[in-house]
Amino acid sequence: MVSVVSNQTTVHVRKNVRNIMEQQYRMNPDGMDENRMHSGSVPKPENRFLRIWGPLFIKWGISLAVSVIALMIFEMFVIMQKSGVDFSAAQASAQLQEFMQNYMSDSAASVEFANEISQEFMKYSTLVEGLAALITIPIMLLLFHKDRVKEKVSGFISNKKASIWKYGYVFLMMIALTIGVNNLLKISGMMSASEEYEQTMSALYAASLPMQLLCLGLLVPMCEELVFRGLMFRRIRQSGTFLQSALYTSAVFGFLHMNMVQMIYGFCLGMVFCYLYEKYGSVKAPIFAHMTANVFAVFMTHFNAMEWMREEPVKMGVITIVCASVASSMYVLIQRIDEKPEQVIHTES
Repeated sequence: MVSVVSNQTTVHVRKNVRNIMEQQYRMNPDGMDENRMHSGSVPKPENRFLRIWGPLFIKWGISLAVSVIALMIFEMFVIMQKSGVDFSAAQASAQLQEFMQNYMSDSAASVEFANEISQEFMKYSTLVEGLAALITIPIMLLLFHKDRVKEKVSGFISNKKASIWKYGYVFLMMIALTIGVNNLLKISGMMSASEEYEQTMSALYAASLPMQLLCLGLLVPMCEELVFRGLMFRRIRQSGTFLQSALYTSAVFGFLHMNMVQMIYGFCLGMVFCYLYEKYGSVKAPIFAHMTANVFAVFMTHFNAMEWMREEPVKMGVITIVCASVASSMYVLIQRIDEKPEQVIHTES
């Protein structure tokens, strides 16, 4: 298993203006932009902690609420099925009460019933995660849009956006990384040694293929990239270096997967997603990369591609080397992308 003048001429000069960019958006200790302070316009200070972690807290809250509501509904249906309750009947309430009393009076039966519901509910993990992502995405898009408006008002110069055809590099690199990293984790024995990883993958891949593609391949990657790269990484990056921002958000991204295999996998891919955002100048790049990796992993699992490669150690080794070659070649091509922004110089006409 694989988990923006009148009477002026604008002259565009291509330069390395990273220092200028960071100075434009550097915040003073009170969280206020220095240029605005000198101009006499003093915005309301922002809480840096909430600014960075707020999107993740929102995502957590929505996920928790969706999970609790879904579990309550699922539990009710299970109870109805086991008790034979017909809610159209007048005695439904009495039947349900009697059923619950019988289970509550027997502690062993109560624990067994709770475990049964928990195990059965795990089969719907993919659907629940997809639903939570679907609710979260519009909120993250709104926050993302507000951040871009603030940047334009402040005069922040963003990186140039790469040409659409260069996204082919991302596609090939992510396929190679998905196969290669999964093979390395398998060879190391970490996959088979992590019971939590096996349980998580079994639950996620229990859904039908269309549901996996929709939820794991599209909704969840878009939601996570808006939260971790579009908001967290971008906000930290406005006042910090690329490496600091990437390491911080990637570590959080990996840690939240809650098992060692996915922590390592998530951290490595998180660094790649941050780098793609930096080079391509658009959150579309990490979203596309994340979607590619997840969709390909879903197909690999569905068609037992990993098991086919593992039949012969030599086959797995050769494929891993080829993937490393492809991924490194795509990295070289992506590294050549000129992401440096164009400095806008205004001259009086």
